[in-house]
Amino acid sequence: MTNSEPPTEVPTSVVVIFHSGYGHTKVQAEAVRRGAAGVDGTTATLVAVEDVDAHWDDLDAADAIVFGTPTYMAGPSAQFKAFLDATSPRWQEQRWKDKLAAGFTNSAGVNGDKLATLQALSLFAMQHGMVWVGLGLLPGNITADGSVEDLNRLAGFVGAMAQSNADAPPEFAPPATDQRTAEHLGTRVATAAARWREAHRIELVP
Repeated sequence: MTNSEPPTEVPTSVVVIFHSGYGHTKVQAEAVRRGAAGVDGTTATLVAVEDVDAHWDDLDAADAIVFGTPTYMAGPSAQFKAFLDATSPRWQEQRWKDKLAAGFTNSAGVNGDKLATLQALSLFAMQHGMVWVGLGLLPGNITADGSVEDLNRLAGFVGAMAQSNADAPPEFAPPATDQRTAEHLGTRVATAAARWREAHRIELVP
């Protein structure tokens, strides 16, 4: 008599990989991971780019990868760009093709040209054949009744934006509303990854 127990469900995997120069982007990254981990059936892993050599297998196995970097001089930090460039062997093999991708960034300026960083991250993901997940929030704080406490107060759409005063330690910046916006992105990505994975599973059923 054969054992007819159903197969064990493998959790959806989301990896949040980031660089943080002064700790502010790490706070944002932790919020993204928190949002992803809050979705049932999701394993969310936080990886600093300094530790990426120990986590290439995690990235390769992930259903979704969320990229995070501070915006320095109108683009990703040099440390994060070095990580992006180090993925070129995987690009050649299209090893990350059809994974979901998303991004977030932080700067001291309210604008700070953060959009340029998110565009760079999304173009990187497109080169890998990944499928980009935007923030999915209407802009906050755009009416007389609005507030700086609104989600998406910086009115980003490509990804999650945060602003941290240059002289504020990471214990106080980015503000709670930007952390909640980042958490929303993590939840959105994990939810989308679960749907995406289920759709692929159904396609594979004969």
